[in-house]
Amino acid sequence: MFQDLRDSNSSQFQVSEFVLMGFPGIHSWQHWLSLPLALLYLLAPGANILILTTIYQEASLHQPMYNFLGILAVVDMGLATTIMPKILAILWFSAKAISLPECFAQMYAIHFFVAMESGIFVCMAIDRYVAICRPLRYPSIVTDSFVIKAIVFIAIRNSVCLISVPVLAAQRNYCSQNQIEHCLCSNVGVTSLSCDDRKINSINQIFLAWLIMGSDLGLIIVSYALILWSVLKLNSKEAASKALNTCTSHLILILFFYTVIVVISITHSGGMKLPLIPVLLNVLHNVIPPALNPMVYALKNKELRQGLCKLLRLNIKSN
Repeated sequence: MFQDLRDSNSSQFQVSEFVLMGFPGIHSWQHWLSLPLALLYLLAPGANILILTTIYQEASLHQPMYNFLGILAVVDMGLATTIMPKILAILWFSAKAISLPECFAQMYAIHFFVAMESGIFVCMAIDRYVAICRPLRYPSIVTDSFVIKAIVFIAIRNSVCLISVPVLAAQRNYCSQNQIEHCLCSNVGVTSLSCDDRKINSINQIFLAWLIMGSDLGLIIVSYALILWSVLKLNSKEAASKALNTCTSHLILILFFYTVIVVISITHSGGMKLPLIPVLLNVLHNVIPPALNPMVYALKNKELRQGLCKLLRLNIKSN
């Protein structure tokens, strides 16, 4: 599809490929960053596969909350795999060239997986709200059918809404510059090379950010505000502490996820004199969560931690 869109502008199209330069300002020694990034990339699928295996094998974890966690693990692996092979190829082999259709496809995949992660955080917040504020109705509301419908809705929402990002980027005229000061095909980095007006791209990016991320964050804030209000009304401090403890891991990941997005948005819109900062934050935001999420849940969730210990002991015995 992106190839067809590119060909529609072939009369003005002079750039046949983009060149991803890597981290701006540190090209001479950026290859040293490959070691921590490679370790994070190895950790992400390993930890998430371990989480998925634990949830699958432990019957006590066959609950909606852990189903959402399992889906989050799949999304995290998809996000890391979308960007990390190309980044490591740039740092190790200087394989900086990327075709336009491949670049636009990566742009779409990144937006899709990030939006999926945001949507799953909303589902987790709603799950905790019902469990804490409507515990008697929890089994009838948050069912396996609810999980499937919620994930399908989020996937369709993201697929339909976000297709406009690469489509509009592919319709721009790239007539001279083709070097992107980035490790991946970000919408801002790619469209900044266009020779024509990219105002529509910027407007679309802002609109989608508020439509998807803004609405998701709003629902999360409302859910946790209602949870806090309900917990504060509990007479027992022990019950209140137990209720809040079930939300701790969610809040840690949500705060990291949205805080970095806000910081990236501010640094991009502010036109920083150090372009390395937004690029580095952008890469880390797509690499750290896939490795961080399973560790946070494993450390903060008692049932999952017990399941992991049981699984690891079984593996050790079998070896």
